[in-house]
Amino acid sequence: MSKYIILLPIAFPVIMGALLPLLHFRNRRARNIYVEIVTILTSAFAVWMMFHRPSEDFLVLNLAGELAVMLHIDGLGIVFSAVVAVLWPFATLYAFEYMEHEERDTAFFSFYTATFGVTLGIAFAGNLMTMYMFYEMLTLVTMPLVMHGMDKKAVQAGQRYMLFSIGGAAFAFIGFIFVYKLGTTMDFAYGGVFDANSIAGKENLLRGVYVLAVLGFGVKAAIFPFHAWLPRVAVAPTPVTALLHAVAVVKAGAFAIIRITYYSYGTNLLAGTYAQDIILILAMVTILYGSVRAVKEPHLKRRLAYSTISNLSYIVFGAALMTPVGMAGGMTHLIMHAFIKISLFCCVGAILHRSGLEYINSMEGIGKRMPFVVTCFFISSLALIGVPPLSGFVSKWNLGTAAVSASKNLPLAGMFTLIISAFLTAAYLFSFLLRAVFPTKDAEEKETFFQASDPGWRMRLPILFFTIMAVIFGVFAKPVAEFLTKVSNGLI
Repeated sequence: MSKYIILLPIAFPVIMGALLPLLHFRNRRARNIYVEIVTILTSAFAVWMMFHRPSEDFLVLNLAGELAVMLHIDGLGIVFSAVVAVLWPFATLYAFEYMEHEERDTAFFSFYTATFGVTLGIAFAGNLMTMYMFYEMLTLVTMPLVMHGMDKKAVQAGQRYMLFSIGGAAFAFIGFIFVYKLGTTMDFAYGGVFDANSIAGKENLLRGVYVLAVLGFGVKAAIFPFHAWLPRVAVAPTPVTALLHAVAVVKAGAFAIIRITYYSYGTNLLAGTYAQDIILILAMVTILYGSVRAVKEPHLKRRLAYSTISNLSYIVFGAALMTPVGMAGGMTHLIMHAFIKISLFCCVGAILHRSGLEYINSMEGIGKRMPFVVTCFFISSLALIGVPPLSGFVSKWNLGTAAVSASKNLPLAGMFTLIISAFLTAAYLFSFLLRAVFPTKDAEEKETFFQASDPGWRMRLPILFFTIMAVIFGVFAKPVAEFLTKVSNGLI
């Protein structure tokens, strides 16, 4: 009976989110309580499943032969689902205050809640078919969130998001087909699903298909040159951009790349080949490109978007090292970046919400009017740069040591890429902080700053939690590192 419960954290938020527009609440507060309860219960169901994993896979639906919708919880799924389950209730609480003056907010929370379930579906997918299905569903449920404002920029951002996502899914589908035709199973298996004898003579073809599949799933991970949609969606409300850039969509792309690399195609087929070299090079190019563009970008939310583009490829780089320590490094950054970046985006959203300011050159002195927000931004910035003992240092250290242990030219070049990116990260974050804390006299006299103030508790509490977690994961990194080592060696 327990195996059926695995459906609960996936189906419950989708159903309750779909019902939301049909329910008649007395007021907005009652509606918010409903949404928060659904979100907390979903997180509780997900966490319970992590500690009470079913002993066997759960077959939800058999479409035809190996084309089955299958749910399974393994170590990698626990990593992704834990991040999602911890962050979502706080992100929802933040959204209540941010969206309180927005129109169509009931529809917004309907899709916002349903996205939670779809994301957990990706985490708990037991085979490539199931992951691909939920991956496509993620595009559909998040597109209305991107287009929520329904002005020209929002519509254009939604169209670009959909165009890139559908194109990426087509590339990923090619990889899907080859696993179906030549693999021993569609189920995820640590080490890959290809039998050496059955694919003899087709190895190079499969490696090329793997590259296409990575590029396909990599669209959501914003791999260069398929990154252009991500800065555009900065027009969406901040709860959406925080969701897209830190938790659900982009992390789903990085998660999918780790999945197909280690659990479908396998490192025995890929390591030391042109396929590995291509992904390593693309990851390094994306890391540098995103960092450089972030330095040049004057719009604060878009600056963080380019930062996300760069940091996602830290994860891809770790996965492309195709070693257990590389995989562990990539997963470490998946966790650490999620908490750091959602903190930064929520801080920026609070500035926008309370002052209406979007561009960095107009934010001089904002730190004196919003000290709580700017302080949290400062701490999270230190974490993202990689200052010890904060969480970003742990993930970058793991990635750097994994690159060195590979003892090859491209991984070593990647280590220097990470170092250069760290300096650029300091440049694009501290250029804002210096303006915010040390304004010119002219800036202090602007009327805007007399209207700005720190947000209410519903926004402050999530920001504080995210910031504290960015510190805790650095100071107490050992238990996480030990768990990720087991996952990366196929022991969980």
